[in-house]
Order: sequence, then C-alpha cells, then structure tokens
Amino acid sequence: MPSSYPRFAANDGVIDAAKAVLGDSLVEACERVGEVQLHVKRAATADVLRTLRDTPGLEYQQLMEIAGVDYPDRGDERFEVVYCLLSLTRNHRLHVHVRTDEANAIPSVTGVWPVAGWLEREVYDMFGVLFDGNPDLRRILTDYGFRGHPLRKDFPQTGYVELRYSEADKRVVYEPVQLAQDFRNFDFLSPWEGGAYTLPGDEKAAQAPGAPTPLKADEVKR
Repeated sequence: MPSSYPRFAANDGVIDAAKAVLGDSLVEACERVGEVQLHVKRAATADVLRTLRDTPGLEYQQLMEIAGVDYPDRGDERFEVVYCLLSLTRNHRLHVHVRTDEANAIPSVTGVWPVAGWLEREVYDMFGVLFDGNPDLRRILTDYGFRGHPLRKDFPQTGYVELRYSEADKRVVYEPVQLAQDFRNFDFLSPWEGGAYTLPGDEKAAQAPGAPTPLKADEVKR
C-alpha cells in the first residue's frame, strides 16, 4: 500500500554537488539520520548560503529556521548554529552547520534572506551568539534588561532574577530568585495510585463491601 506521506528527493549527489561549488569554504560534508549536513567556515557563512540558494541543481530557496546548539565541554567554539534550508523545486532539505563562540560573530545572512533578522535575534537572545551585519540585533524573546542567555547549558534553571508587580512602587520590579520551601510537604504518596491515607471528603463516601479501611493521616508510616 503506498504511503500517504510526502516524498522527498533522495540525497544522492547532493554532497558531491556541494563540494564542487563550495570548495575551501566546506569543512566537512556528511549524511546522518537521512539528512545531509554541511559544516562550513564561519567567515564564509553568508557566501556559502547565497551559493546554495543561487546555484542551479541545488537551489535551496527558503531558509526555514536557524537553530543554536551549546556544547560547553567542547572548549573553543562551544556554539553551533544550524541553518535549515529547503529547496522548493527539488523538495529537499539541507542543514548547514557553523561553529563559533561568544566573542566571534557570524556573518549575518539578512542580505540573503530578510527573515533571518528575526531568527538571528532568537539565537542571540537564547545563546548569546553574535551576528555581524544584523541591522537590529536585540533581544526578542526575553526582556531587554534580561541577564544571561537561557538556553546555555550552564544557565541556572531558576534564572538569576524574578519579576513581580510591586504595589509600593506601582511598577514591575526585578528581585533575586528566592525559593521558599517552608510550606511544601514532600510525602511522595500519590492519591492517584491509591495512597494509604484519607483525603478530605473521603469520609463522606460509603465503603464498598470488603474494602479496607483507609488509614488516617497520622497513621501513615513515612
């Protein structure tokens, strides 16, 4: 029975065609989990993507997404920026990988795809990766005064500060994160799994014939 899923063009010949047009700008080309990955030099990012867009036989006309990845144990160039491309004429997808760190900027591709302006801002906001040539490189998902970059793997899950509305100041204020533990009860007994204690309201329910009598709260062994 034929599949109802859309068919994508095979990867045959894509790596060879990319090697032929990219030359020294290409660091590595490989196929993993059914997708072609092109690892390119940081300084040649914009030229590589423009070449992939305009070269007959490749024609990756659309930039679908720009994703960031953090490898803190890698040392130098801990960040990897991934450009997800789509060829509409060939119905084929391609990933272009670029390595960088928090100090060296990647050339912006807003001149190739204007939509990259927003996508680069997301990567900058979440990871702190800089893009040289982006006309409006500001935070886009967090507040402009936000401290740090949330998707770095060394960023604390609680964040550094929390915000609330202050009735005294009549405005939103930032305060250091405080996790109050005084009123939290960790009994680790789930009522959905038949906890051996009486919940409020259970005393109103008639017991079924032969059902055990539930323990009271002070009878539960902890």
